[in-house]
Amino acid sequence: MLNNAAVPHLVLLGEHKAMLRRAARELKYGGHRDLAQVLGAALARGVPSEWQLRAVSAVPMHAGRQRQRRFNHAELLARCLAAELGLPYHDSLRRTRATTQQAKLSGQARLGNLAGAFAVQGSGLSLMESATPQPLLLVDDVMTTGATLKACRDALAGGGVTEVYYAVITR
Repeated sequence: MLNNAAVPHLVLLGEHKAMLRRAARELKYGGHRDLAQVLGAALARGVPSEWQLRAVSAVPMHAGRQRQRRFNHAELLARCLAAELGLPYHDSLRRTRATTQQAKLSGQARLGNLAGAFAVQGSGLSLMESATPQPLLLVDDVMTTGATLKACRDALAGGGVTEVYYAVITR
């Protein structure tokens, strides 16, 4: 487990190398859904109790891409992580439009690619309707520049979520 002072409120398993890189790819592209349980349990061990989280959510995938892959790997990972932490899972966000895969873009292009690509939805609204802040743990597989997490955070903030924490497999 890495301590990442550069990105506050982030828990990750390690750098995007060797075994962790392979595990993230196998979960995402190889359809090895069983890895979500192992990786979710490992991430749960790194979540500080001081975060006082209320729910776990995932970076949403566009419906077309999800049909193609047959599942959202980030959602599966988030559901396993939520179960490990004893927290509810919320579908707090939806992808409003298809975007180019982030892995194919430069750092600066990643921010523009995701501008306005996420919106608050459905059960996520219950987190925002509370009179007190409801800390949310947002889960994705890999963080490169942080553009995806930032775009999701901005959408959640626009919907009233005041505290967002992050969990990723690798960076």
